[in-house]
Amino acid sequence: MSVLAKAGAWSLCAAVRAAIPCLWKGKYFSSGKEPGENNPVTPMLRHLMYKIKSTGPITVAEYMKEVLTNPAKGYYVYRDMLGEEGDFITSPEISQIFGEVFSQLGSVLKNCDISIHLVEVSQKLSEIQALTLTEEKVPLERSAGSPVYMKGVTKSGIPVSWYRDLQDVPKGYSFYLAHEFFDVLPVHKFQKTPQGWREVFIDIDPQVSDKLRFVLAPCATPAEAFIQHDETRDHVEVCPDAGVIIQELSQRIALTGGAALVADYGHDGTKTDTFRGFCGHKLHDVLIAPGTADLTADVDFSYLRRMAQGRVASLGPIKQQTFLKNMGIDVRLKVLLGKSTEPSLRQQLLEGYDMLMNPKKMGERFNFFALLPHQRLHGRNPQTNAHQSKPSPSPVAGFSELVWQ
Repeated sequence: MSVLAKAGAWSLCAAVRAAIPCLWKGKYFSSGKEPGENNPVTPMLRHLMYKIKSTGPITVAEYMKEVLTNPAKGYYVYRDMLGEEGDFITSPEISQIFGEVFSQLGSVLKNCDISIHLVEVSQKLSEIQALTLTEEKVPLERSAGSPVYMKGVTKSGIPVSWYRDLQDVPKGYSFYLAHEFFDVLPVHKFQKTPQGWREVFIDIDPQVSDKLRFVLAPCATPAEAFIQHDETRDHVEVCPDAGVIIQELSQRIALTGGAALVADYGHDGTKTDTFRGFCGHKLHDVLIAPGTADLTADVDFSYLRRMAQGRVASLGPIKQQTFLKNMGIDVRLKVLLGKSTEPSLRQQLLEGYDMLMNPKKMGERFNFFALLPHQRLHGRNPQTNAHQSKPSPSPVAGFSELVWQ
């Protein structure tokens, strides 16, 4: 999963470990059930245990942030996680068609002065991006201490820059793409109890050496403020960082124009426990061998819509199958198959298409969500947009049915 932006996490004071003795006794939060003896002591596990012994149990959000982006031991910082030999694969690697359906944007921008700005905290992924985009025909400029830590020129002559924070990206008319980004931002997990909402923390298991466990906070915590007063679910995940980024994007789009497209696993405020790990393309217990597996939680698109606060219009979420069909993926597949005479390539195209579009695969698990200026949607009432996401009367690529003229 490529990290598009990284916002500062909310600072939540950790309660002392002795004050949170409650062992979680409800359903499993981790996606696997590996026994304790299969729990290797990784450098990250040692770091976390020292941290917990020093300051007390940590929130799930703090756990995710440490495991994924710790500067010294973080999973995304140094681990090579993409591809068949990695832990996961994303849509662009599955099939060339995925990227090609977005090439229509080029016709819109062909007369514009274009530059590319990538927000990436992973050194590994930034190197892969640089090699893919530039082939290093022009030497890259590197400045580790600068907000712009790398610069280059793409194969087609477009300037490209790398940042670690969205706040450092220059403001102006822009199109923002967040592909499998929001699902790796830290989430706070809450369980409804007879005493009210209680946050889920991570503590050291007193029964098993070198093992972590989930516990419940004995009282309310600051992140509870992000739970809706009319929430009906008994377990929720909230992501303050996602709200910060959506507010920043909404403000930029409202002031200077452009749009944002979010593509991710998620739901519209209906799911409960989605926190899970992936290692070697398989589900992995989130508390086992931290630092060796990807951690993710489904995006709550209803929360993203609320955080836009009516500054901009929102569309979606809609299923990937519908979005790509509206973008003309069927036509593109037909063209590519017509040009291909090699049986293995044709089979590869068909298998990639099936993975992207099949409802039982990525077709209905992946969603698309957009932010754009109100004036782009004629007839839309700005006051109702913060709570509604209905089809727009004005056609928007991907969100409106494709009509050939």
